[in-house]
Amino acid sequence: MKIYLIGTGINGISSLTREAADAIDQAELLIGAERMLESYRQSGKELFSCSRPVQIADYLSQSQIQTAAVLLSGDCSFFSGAKTLLELLEGNTVSVIPGISSVSAMCARIGIPYEDMKFVSLHGKHANIAIHTALNRYCFFLLGGNVSASELCSRLSAYPFQQLTVHIASDLGYPNESVLSGKPEDYTDLPARTLEVVVTDNPQHLKYIPSAIPDDSFIRGSKPMTKAEVRCCAVAALQIETNSICWDIGCGTGSVSVEMAFRCPDGHVYAFDLSNDAVCLTNKNAQKFCCDHISVIEGICPDILADVPPPDRVFIGGSSGKLRQILQKASEYNPNVRVMVTAVSLETVTEADESFRQMRVPYHIRQIGVTHMKRIGNHTMPQVQNPIFLIEGDFSCKDF
Repeated sequence: MKIYLIGTGINGISSLTREAADAIDQAELLIGAERMLESYRQSGKELFSCSRPVQIADYLSQSQIQTAAVLLSGDCSFFSGAKTLLELLEGNTVSVIPGISSVSAMCARIGIPYEDMKFVSLHGKHANIAIHTALNRYCFFLLGGNVSASELCSRLSAYPFQQLTVHIASDLGYPNESVLSGKPEDYTDLPARTLEVVVTDNPQHLKYIPSAIPDDSFIRGSKPMTKAEVRCCAVAALQIETNSICWDIGCGTGSVSVEMAFRCPDGHVYAFDLSNDAVCLTNKNAQKFCCDHISVIEGICPDILADVPPPDRVFIGGSSGKLRQILQKASEYNPNVRVMVTAVSLETVTEADESFRQMRVPYHIRQIGVTHMKRIGNHTMPQVQNPIFLIEGDFSCKDF
């Protein structure tokens, strides 16, 4: 069977390329969502209304026709069902014909190039919004799921984006097309539309991944905070990936949570503390640094870890005497988890040492001593911070 996977562009027919139109003419069977097939009701071709790749593949496997075309909105290479279909249709002769994507159409409307854009799909799922906006000059958000343009603007309005502009398009390519530009707070009450995309333009975006953020940059309270140099070394050693799920246990002010969050913009950080003051401080710092993918939970670990997704990386800055139980729970969730424990007392070092040894996990202990110089009168005096122990354990190398 000859199968075409066709990107129909932004409106289904008038934006078809010549190559796509010719392939549709050749096809005996057309498959696609209801709105994709509407223009071909009188064509005399066999039509099958479906948008689920598995059902499409099953239907094609049972069909006796020689040539079929699957009509996909936009471009086959941009958040398209073509990716899954190519795997399911292996063994057939499949040709992919690209179409005009919502990205190229939208950027043409607003005059912004898209070679450096961050692309985020919110189609049928939840995703991080503020952190991507903070880290990128331009973001393209493909909507159509649980997040509307109004909801996206409401979320962005809660963060300190002083020069942010949003461009909102609905029904691109259709007679009722609408393109709006302004501040997020201008569009928090927009009526929801079926086909929406949003481009954010943040000229104040971060051009680097923040590390060793100065201590006085955080909102401070009475809770202890992991100092900048120690934080930098601890978070770096965890080797956090862009989509990692991280736990910060004993989050205090949330400084570690924030630095973790900048390293996993496609992941999530779960911060835990038994103090309500610490929970409030961490939430405030998450908002200040535009980290909308930090969830703060109050309670004692490991008791409150039951309903949290399995971690890839765990930082333990305070364990309330339950370090072994926390390590056990994390390793049960993910046998390959990487853990960093910080300690200021020899008793905690001993507890970590014994726990890792008994669990047969390779670990490494470092001590960090930080000294700042302060000018006092005509003299420069050293100010010595308490030494900190970093105990790093890698469960992926566990000796079974």
